[in-house]
Amino acid sequence: MNDWQRKSPLDWETYVNKMVKVAAIEKHEYEGWVLTIDPVSASIVLATFLENEKVSISVVLGHAVQEVEILKEGDHETKQRLSCLFAPEESKAYTPEELEKRKNDLKTWLETNHIPVTEQGELGRTLCMAGVLTIDPPYGPEECSSSNEIILSRVQGLIQGYLENQQ
Repeated sequence: MNDWQRKSPLDWETYVNKMVKVAAIEKHEYEGWVLTIDPVSASIVLATFLENEKVSISVVLGHAVQEVEILKEGDHETKQRLSCLFAPEESKAYTPEELEKRKNDLKTWLETNHIPVTEQGELGRTLCMAGVLTIDPPYGPEECSSSNEIILSRVQGLIQGYLENQQ
C-alpha cells in the first residue's frame, strides 16, 4: 500500500475541484481537474475540458498513484462545470425555480384528482404518492419509481397525459 492509499477520505477531499498533476508508476503523468476520489480504491477521476465543450474523463488507479501535486484552485465556474458533468440532461434544462414550479403544479394536479401526495427528502424535492411511488425532479414519467409495476405504469401514464395537456 502506497502513501496515497493510506490517506483518509478527508485528506482526499482537499483535492476535489482542483487542477492536479498525478505522477503514477512507470513515469506516467496525468493532468486534470479532480472530479472525485474513490474512498475504497483511492482511484482518482480526472476531467479535462477540451475544445467544442467536450470533456475527457480519466481514471488513475489508486495503487498506481505515487504523487499528487495541486496546480490550481478551481473557481466557482469550474466547480459548477464539474458538478454538472454527469447530471441527467433533463435536470440541466430547468432552473431551481422552474423545478419548484413543476413540482408544485404536479402536486396540485395530483391532489385535485384525489391522489394522496407528500414531499420527501431533506429539501422536499421528491414527491411520494400513497407511500408506494416516488417522483424525482424534473417530475416526468421517467423519474417515477415503485416496486409495484402496475401502479408505476398507471401513474406514468397519468403524468404523461398531464404533461401533454400542459403544452
